Amino acid sequence: MASKDDAPVGAGNGNGNGAQPSLNVLAQYVKDLSFESPGAPNSLRGRDKAPGIAINVNVNANPLSDKQFDVNLTLNAKASFDQEVLFNVELVYGGVFNVSGFPQEHMLPILFIECPRLLFPFARQIIAEATRNGGFPPLMLDPIDFAQMFQQKLAEDQAAAKVKVS
Repeated sequence: MASKDDAPVGAGNGNGNGAQPSLNVLAQYVKDLSFESPGAPNSLRGRDKAPGIAINVNVNANPLSDKQFDVNLTLNAKASFDQEVLFNVELVYGGVFNVSGFPQEHMLPILFIECPRLLFPFARQIIAEATRNGGFPPLMLDPIDFAQMFQQKLAEDQAAAKVKVS
């Protein structure tokens, strides 16, 4: 006869449904990739100082079903020297995730922090290869703090809501 002590380690998660929480990547894909070097080949010549690089990051999530979500990580990187654009690379990298067994209040952090954290290394490699294939040194993006991005977005949304109410 099995006793309560024989239950597997980690069984039950306190959410009442008995299901173990799980986050699975079902698919990853390049939704959009663009690389432009409008001044090539002149933009490829050596320079005495590094160009300025502006990087923009965005995350979107859309439900596909009750447990499946399409999460898109958008990365834009634009390198310029003086007024000349050396290159502009844009990538929308997506993943389809199966998310189940988590409490509802954890869903937004999972979709906007954990999912992009899983996608980022692959997107980073694509950006590096695109810039290298364009004749430039590979652009190796620094790690991104998706938790801080999420907190900032929540704060902006709350501030906007207060302005609308006033």
